[in-house]
Amino acid sequence: MKQLRFRVLVGLFVVAGVLAWAGARLWDAFGTLPGVPVAAPVVLAIIAVVLAATALSLRQRLRAQRERTPGAKGVDPLLAARAVVFGQASALVAALVAGIYAGVGVFLVVSELGIPARRDQAVYAGLAVVAGAAVVAAALFLERVCRLPEDDEHNHRGAAPSA
Repeated sequence: MKQLRFRVLVGLFVVAGVLAWAGARLWDAFGTLPGVPVAAPVVLAIIAVVLAATALSLRQRLRAQRERTPGAKGVDPLLAARAVVFGQASALVAALVAGIYAGVGVFLVVSELGIPARRDQAVYAGLAVVAGAAVVAAALFLERVCRLPEDDEHNHRGAAPSA
């Protein structure tokens, strides 16, 4: 399984943000911009907590297994792989969603912040970006916890010696 690259997440965030900003400008020119749901940062924060709790639980179980603690419950490799896939998918979606809310939030900040409804929407969008960043951080932590130690002996077996 390939490791998730931070550059991909940042690129996805930036592209989504630029497109969302342009879309918000266009939508606002032709009608009323839809609001940022209050539940957006809440849902992203819940996903971040679930990912962090999973990472901490797996890290504790892997440490107990590595130290051969009596009665330690081992970690099924398939469970760890599923957790990593869930974390990677969550990080990609969170980067996309956070980029969208960042673009909308920038549009709201640049436009009239004197209107209380727009100010509230900008705050919700900012909180959604922060919660999205928390999801990405928790997913990267989960991926790091489940990473296998590199075995140089197996990676270089059969390779021609370098001169």
